Amino acid sequence: MIDVDSDVYAKLTAVRRVWAIGAVHGDATRLKNLHHEISARTARGDRFVYLGNLIGHGSEIVETLDEVLRFRRAMFTPGMEPEDFVYLRGSQEEMWTKLLQIQFAPNPPEVLEWMIEQGVEATLMAYGGRTDEARSLMGEGAVAITRWTNALRTSIQRRPGHDELLNSVKRAAFTENGKVLLVHAGLDPHRPLSQQGDTLWWGSGYFSAIDSAYGEVKMIVRGYDRRHEGLAMTQWTATVDAGCGFDGRLAAACFLPDGSATEWIEV
Repeated sequence: MIDVDSDVYAKLTAVRRVWAIGAVHGDATRLKNLHHEISARTARGDRFVYLGNLIGHGSEIVETLDEVLRFRRAMFTPGMEPEDFVYLRGSQEEMWTKLLQIQFAPNPPEVLEWMIEQGVEATLMAYGGRTDEARSLMGEGAVAITRWTNALRTSIQRRPGHDELLNSVKRAAFTENGKVLLVHAGLDPHRPLSQQGDTLWWGSGYFSAIDSAYGEVKMIVRGYDRRHEGLAMTQWTATVDAGCGFDGRLAAACFLPDGSATEWIEV
C-alpha cells in the first residue's frame, strides 16, 4: 500500500471508478462540454480527479474554476464526501503559488520572465494583474512587490471558492487499494512517492521510461504531456492529454480500481 501524508496526497476510498480529467489550461468551454458528457455516464461510487493545470495559457481561467465548482455541486449526492473530488497540483498551480510569493525570490525579474514564458500570464490577467505592471515592480523591492501580490490574493478571494480550490490541490492521488496512482506530469520510478518533489509536475521525461510496476501500483495516470498526443497507454501507464489549451481537445479517461480503463472522452 502507498504510505504518504494524507494532507498532501489524496486517497480515494470506496471507489467504483475514477474519472481522470486531463489538463484544462483555462478552456472553460471544453470543460463544460466534458462535464456534460461525464455527467451522463456516472454512477454511485465514481470519483473525480483533475490532473492539474486547470489554470494557465487559456483565456477563461475564472470561468474554468467556476465550472469546476459548479460541477462538484451538481454531482455531489448523498453518501459522497468532499474528498471524492480531487484537484492535483500541476505546473501552472505551482507557478501561481510561487508568483504570489515572488517577493521572497532572490531574483524576482528573472523568475517572473520565466513564469510568463511558461504560461502564467493568462492567470495573472484573469485576476486583474498586468505583465507590464509586474515587470516594473520587480525591481522596486520586497515591500512594493508584497503590496502587489496581496492585491492579487484579494482578487482571488473575491471569487467565491477560488482561493479554497487553489489551496486544496494535492501532489498526487491514489485508490485505497494502491493499484491506481494519478499524477500531473511525471514520476521517477526509482523513488518512493513521498520523495518525488517537483518531479510530479516538472519531471515528465521520467514517465516514458516506466516499464514495470511501481510497487503495488498497476496503472499510473498522468494528465499533462508536452507532446499533447491524446490517449497513450502502456501496460503500466496512461497519459490523458489531447492538447487542451494548445488548440487541442480536452480529454478524460475512466479507470476501474484494478487499473483497467473503461471509457475515454475527448471534446
